[in-house]
Amino acid sequence: MTVDLFAGVPVRDYAAATAWYERLLGAEPAFRPNDTEAVWELADHRYLYIELLPERAGHALQTIFVGDYDTRLAEIAGRGLEPATVETYENGVRKAIFRDPDGNEIGFGGGPIE
Repeated sequence: MTVDLFAGVPVRDYAAATAWYERLLGAEPAFRPNDTEAVWELADHRYLYIELLPERAGHALQTIFVGDYDTRLAEIAGRGLEPATVETYENGVRKAIFRDPDGNEIGFGGGPIE
C-alpha cells in the first residue's frame, strides 16, 4: 500500500513564505496546485506545502527527520538561515528548529552522533 503524506503550513504572505521555504529546502516548489499553495516533495510520496491561510498562520509544528542532519544544516546555513534553537535529547537525538516569517516551526531531526 502506498501512502502519500502532505504536511501543511498556513502562511500570511504567500510570496514571502515561498521565498523563505525555497531557502530552507534548497529548491523551488515541485508544483503549485493553485495561486495560494506551493508544494515541495521531500521524498517519495512525502510533501511539505504552504497555503495562504492568514487566519491560521503561525501555528504549524512540523518535524522532518533526516539521515544527513549535519550536512542538511550546513546547506541551510549556506543559504542564509540559522535555526532559532537546537536541542539534543537524552537519547542523543538532535533537533534544529527554524521559524518561518509567520512563526511556524519547521524542525529538522537527526539521529545521535555516532
